[in-house]
Amino acid sequence: MTLLQLVVLAAVQGITEFLPVSSSGHLIFVPAVVGWPDQTLLVDIAVHLGTLVAVVVYFWRDVAALFAGVYGLTRGRRDPSTRLVLMLVVGTIPVVVAGGILVAFDLTDQLRNPEIIAWATLGFGVVLYGADRLFLTVRKIEQMTLGHSAVVGLAQILSLVPGTSRSGITMTAARMLGFERSDAARFSMLLSIPTILAAGVLVAVDAVRLDSVGGLSEAFFTGVLAFGFALLSIAALLAWLKRATFAPFALYRVVLGVALLVWIYRFDAAGLT
Repeated sequence: MTLLQLVVLAAVQGITEFLPVSSSGHLIFVPAVVGWPDQTLLVDIAVHLGTLVAVVVYFWRDVAALFAGVYGLTRGRRDPSTRLVLMLVVGTIPVVVAGGILVAFDLTDQLRNPEIIAWATLGFGVVLYGADRLFLTVRKIEQMTLGHSAVVGLAQILSLVPGTSRSGITMTAARMLGFERSDAARFSMLLSIPTILAAGVLVAVDAVRLDSVGGLSEAFFTGVLAFGFALLSIAALLAWLKRATFAPFALYRVVLGVALLVWIYRFDAAGLT
């Protein structure tokens, strides 16, 4: 992979991982549109690790609370930190089970269809706008219950369809439950920690199985860049949501979805003629 490819890949993954615009959809379409080959599995692991480290660094106080919560659970304690651990566990289980089923039945590649990605980008952009516009803004993350986290976790299953956006669908679900925008984003990002970790483990297993572990230097470089882009993206999103809405992200998704559909159908028409 060229230097330009590595930088673009790191930027796309780092910036879009936590924005409600679908990182997987961008990572599939960018190489397809410009004619680049897919990144290696090791580079894929590196960019996921970079974004994972970014969210851990940014929310280091919450991560410290999670460790305290795990310890507290072993001691039988019930406090805000143990409650946060339980909420993340409840929110993560559905997507792990659903993802495992897709892998077991070898269905993941079938979902990487360009039309599916384009329609998901467009459709869930409209849903995000509706949720943000129509539902109340009355709850903080401290008021979240296990029931709330279960609903967000079930919604996260939809993120297995490329183009849906893991962060987008979890923020949409949280907004439908009445959570403030910045709190919806914060919980979504905390929920990304076990989810990205699980996805990274799956990719790592594939890399070992396929003996695709070459290119350590370019993987490290891309991972560090992805970390930097992700850190900036997290800070910018949370700052924006403290004073504004999800509308620009929803509009971007609609425009991107329409553009992708036009590109796909024009390509198909040209192929047919």
